[in-house]
Amino acid sequence: MTADPVPIAQALIRCRSVTPADDGALDVVQRFLEPLGFACTRLVFGPDDYRVDNLFARRGTEGPHFCYAGHTDVVPPGDVAAWRDDPFSATIRDGVLYGRGACDMKGGVAAFLAGLADFLAAHPAHKGSVSLLITGDEEARSVDGTAKVLEWMQANGQIPDMALVGEPTSRLALGDTIKIGRRGSLNAWVTVDGVQGHSAYPAGADNPIHRLVAALGPLLAAPLDNGSAHFPPSTLQVTGFDVGNRTSNVIPATAKAMLNIRFNDHHSSAQLVERLHAAFRASGARYTLRTECSGESFLTEPGPFVDGLSRAIARATGVTPKLDTGGGTSDARFIARYCPVAEFGAVGATPHQVDERAPVEELRRLADTYRVILEEFLI
Repeated sequence: MTADPVPIAQALIRCRSVTPADDGALDVVQRFLEPLGFACTRLVFGPDDYRVDNLFARRGTEGPHFCYAGHTDVVPPGDVAAWRDDPFSATIRDGVLYGRGACDMKGGVAAFLAGLADFLAAHPAHKGSVSLLITGDEEARSVDGTAKVLEWMQANGQIPDMALVGEPTSRLALGDTIKIGRRGSLNAWVTVDGVQGHSAYPAGADNPIHRLVAALGPLLAAPLDNGSAHFPPSTLQVTGFDVGNRTSNVIPATAKAMLNIRFNDHHSSAQLVERLHAAFRASGARYTLRTECSGESFLTEPGPFVDGLSRAIARATGVTPKLDTGGGTSDARFIARYCPVAEFGAVGATPHQVDERAPVEELRRLADTYRVILEEFLI
């Protein structure tokens, strides 16, 4: 390979781009892309106290249109004293690059840029077009980043035919896993109202804890489903329970619980919200329920796009990837509304950890794999 992702990754890591700060990270990407013939558009969204910088860049206008999606924002480093080096120094030691974002996912963005440069050097007259959607709002709210850029892309005729998100999906060895879907995530906050009273005279009170437990019992006892062709069973977890009562002989006036449901393609968030309402109505509780869905489940069915990715990854790495839908959410959940999408990237061993890191040679192998992926679809 002629383009090296390592200095690109170092330049990105040295930008202290903790969400929503950019600190020059997108400038690094744009300065790399413009000499390669990319038209770059900077898109800024969000309120004045939480402005998010995003970048859309495209080379070519014809189809097929291949889009690479990623993010340059990172989570806070935490206890800086616990790091061996400054988390934004991008130190290389014993063949390993250290720094916040080395794994998730500045290293991946750098690898794609290097692989893209090598692809264009070898195939300047390739078919179709290549674009990049790089956001600064993936690690936090995920409101003013990819979702808003996609709305702009649709309004301006820039929706791709396929998209690859460069999250660190590989588990043990580069190339062993492609994410073709993700579970949905639904959070719920419920408050059950009762009548406060003395625990010795329960007839004069209405215990909200009993009613809350009566509603939660059936929800927890019966499985939501038994899984589907590409997903494990959906799960419901009680993540919080509070009555605000420190006195043992008082029946409290209210009881509250927090729930999180990770759901597969058997469900929609609307169906699950109704299931919660039904359980609380059946308990006879007087309750209020607030819900928030951070993303519906999605699946890119195996077919030409997924098959092509698998072939390219196997050819580049010598590893046949497994198709997977595990883990949390990613920005792929927004892209799935518009086009087929999958996720593939480095080994996700240290994201968000102290001394986050990526082996230098793995970044170079990832860059070469991205080059081969581009050849699969654009040659």
